[in-house]
Amino acid sequence: MSTYLALRAILSPIARKTVAQILSAGNGLNVVRSASPAIRAVPVRFYAEKEVFKRDKPHCNVGTIGHVDHGKTTLTAAITKVLADKDLAESKKYTDIDNAPEEKARGITINVAHIEYQTENRHYGHTDCPGHADYIKNMITGTAQMDGAILVVAATDGAMPQTREHLLLAKQIGVNHIVVFINKVDAADQEMVDLVEMEIRELMSEMGFDGDNVPVIKGSALCALEGREPEMGANAVMKLLEEVDKYVPTPVRELDKPFLLPVESVHSIPGRGTVVTGRLERGMLKKGQECEFVGYNKVIKSTITGIEMFHKILEEAHAGDQLGALVRGIKRDDIKRGMVMCKPGTMKANDNFEAQVYILSKDEGGRHKPFTSFIQLQMFSRTWDCATQVQIPGKDMIMPGEDAKLQLRLMRPMVLEQGQRFTLRDGHITLGTGVVTKLLAPLTEKERLALTEGKKAREKAATGKA
Repeated sequence: MSTYLALRAILSPIARKTVAQILSAGNGLNVVRSASPAIRAVPVRFYAEKEVFKRDKPHCNVGTIGHVDHGKTTLTAAITKVLADKDLAESKKYTDIDNAPEEKARGITINVAHIEYQTENRHYGHTDCPGHADYIKNMITGTAQMDGAILVVAATDGAMPQTREHLLLAKQIGVNHIVVFINKVDAADQEMVDLVEMEIRELMSEMGFDGDNVPVIKGSALCALEGREPEMGANAVMKLLEEVDKYVPTPVRELDKPFLLPVESVHSIPGRGTVVTGRLERGMLKKGQECEFVGYNKVIKSTITGIEMFHKILEEAHAGDQLGALVRGIKRDDIKRGMVMCKPGTMKANDNFEAQVYILSKDEGGRHKPFTSFIQLQMFSRTWDCATQVQIPGKDMIMPGEDAKLQLRLMRPMVLEQGQRFTLRDGHITLGTGVVTKLLAPLTEKERLALTEGKKAREKAATGKA
């Protein structure tokens, strides 16, 4: 308990909750011995008592996306309550999911929250994504981990700016199966609800989804959470989950490849070690395996000494699992979000590559004007983002709505591989989406200096204009 109180003052709210659950679970990751009497006194038998994750159903990652305040977190809480009544989930309150102080103060989701539940057919890892425009970076991370999504739209508002942007990002990242939940139907008349359904189907078709056939469920997450109006409450939530079971296909995982886990967050537990969290993108993982962290000009070797998923012991992690891995001999500050944990020797960082990119048109939410070589953009891929300089081979400019072959140079080397998808943003605008087609020779010291000096000159010029 003393360890928990000491940590509470310095860790982020989400980390505090993670640490509290690990400590209260009785040293579930009891693989690093400590001199602390308080920790040493915990009997080893608690390790055995901690529940082991049973892989008796297909695992699928889904999540809630949509505009701020349309009810994504309320729906997430409602799903757990309805399923808890059937012994298929642990009921979570709204405040358990929106648990950072700023989230509570503003009543919006900022960070990505992960919870678990089951239906009769599947085990789900559920990501509650932030809808606020200021936190789009966290939303990109959350969406990148999904196999399918639930788009939440308020019947009182209809489609709003982040509704469109989230659909756009989901499409770019490769989330192709989306089920719609029209929320707050208890606060709107039937004509309004029908109008919102038509509007959403049209928007989804415009964004490249099958708008005519996408499942649309109408209900009230608040009614489900408060246990009233079962037809629009609990029954609507169960109908939603049935449609997710049917419409989102069971993903085919790459289990035979070397393991790769993009790091989403890092936590330090005194007396135990460092825990990294993220979704295992491919391969399988076991306690005792050697691993390597790559990114930000670092390559750090370690050994995995424990694995958990949703606070249950994982004897073997499979691609698609949202997990926490305890690693030996590494300090919290050695690892950063955006690095990858991989099989030693299988991944390298690079800063120079060619890509095929689609530049969004004005109507799709992109730029109004063309851009030329040497523009600096922000690139998002997996869990990292980095400033990048764009060069256009053989052309003067790229128009909105065009497909283009580009050469991109990152301000710092990050893990890249052929076929890797990414998103380019310019300020608050999503400029385009692309795929890495060819890795080029890393930048020389002279080229890197020119790149960084050019960045400084642009920043200085921008400051002067201001």
